[in-house]
Amino acid sequence: MEWTGEGLLIGVRRHGESSVIAEAMVVGRGRQLGLVRGGRSSKQAAALQPGNTVQLTWRARLEDHLGAFTIELLQARAAELIADRRRLYLSQLVCEHLRLLPERDPHDRLLGMALRLLEVPPDGAELVRFELAILDELGYGLDLSACAATGVLDDLTHVSPRSGRAVSRNAAQPYLERLLPLPSFLSGRGNASPSDIAAAFRLSGHFLHSHVWGPRQLDPPPTREPLVELLSRPLD
Repeated sequence: MEWTGEGLLIGVRRHGESSVIAEAMVVGRGRQLGLVRGGRSSKQAAALQPGNTVQLTWRARLEDHLGAFTIELLQARAAELIADRRRLYLSQLVCEHLRLLPERDPHDRLLGMALRLLEVPPDGAELVRFELAILDELGYGLDLSACAATGVLDDLTHVSPRSGRAVSRNAAQPYLERLLPLPSFLSGRGNASPSDIAAAFRLSGHFLHSHVWGPRQLDPPPTREPLVELLSRPLD
């Protein structure tokens, strides 16, 4: 068995004395793992950094085997990321989110979103949309299209913490303490203020805890909290 494809490196872990197991999101193939023989050598160190785009050739005797990767560096981002704390944290968080996806299940929309996030200055609104897209493709997407109580399409201001469905301003009034605020930019209205960004991260974080991290007994990625703080600061 053999295939070749372009992908984003999202993880590397040591294997034996000289090799590593590399993890990548590959166009049309999803999250893939493979053994890189000699991957701990200085010759391969520059290519084998999460956040880099690489050309991968995977070979195995049978399709369900781990297989081995041959890797060619296409775009190095690691040095740029290390020089900017916000970009570094964002890259680490994006990679951790992509590792939540099932193995060998294509998610090209998420891969495209991840690559765009890595190419531009860190953007809190786009990162929140990425987290909501992760939830959606894992089967836990929020329904922000209409009010869960009345069916109205406008003035959606809150989200039910249980169902993940939007609630309109009028319908939310008796239950404000139980509902999560819905920043207007997530329903296509207006720009995102720093307080909106913070509220949006609380929203996506709640459902990631409820549906992903909690059930899998995972801790939130350690870079998420400091990155959220940086991205939701008021502009000077």
